[in-house]
Amino acid sequence: MAHPLVPQIIDLATPVAEELGLEVVGVVFHTNQSPPVLRVDIRNPEQDTGLNDCERMSRALEASLDAAEIVPDKYVLEVSSPGISRQLVTDREFISFKGFPVIISTTPPYDGQQEWTGQLIRRDETALYLNQKGRVVEIPRSLITKVQLDERR
Repeated sequence: MAHPLVPQIIDLATPVAEELGLEVVGVVFHTNQSPPVLRVDIRNPEQDTGLNDCERMSRALEASLDAAEIVPDKYVLEVSSPGISRQLVTDREFISFKGFPVIISTTPPYDGQQEWTGQLIRRDETALYLNQKGRVVEIPRSLITKVQLDERR
């Protein structure tokens, strides 16, 4: 379950990223660590995301977060690139990676399996469609906990 501050942080981080020509692809707030770690994954849509992109975003976002005073206590801000093994989250990512091999995790298990692999066909409002050696598998979105690119194939 996402931390309750994550939506506010996304709302704050998105325009900061856009101003720098970047995109926010994920935010996780790990409050079980001391100090808590706020991790923001970014992507440069024009080229490979580099250290310079992460540094620019970190400086700009830190200033915005401090000014907005959203996070009440001390925390560590990590800005990074999720890399190619990242999870697919946005509609745009599901469209971009159509035909790519993916790993889908479900909870509870669906049809006796908790992990599914195959080629991504598409995702709609109710299900994700996977090609498993020519057979189409329809997995209900309500059961899917994670979809990530499969680097093993």
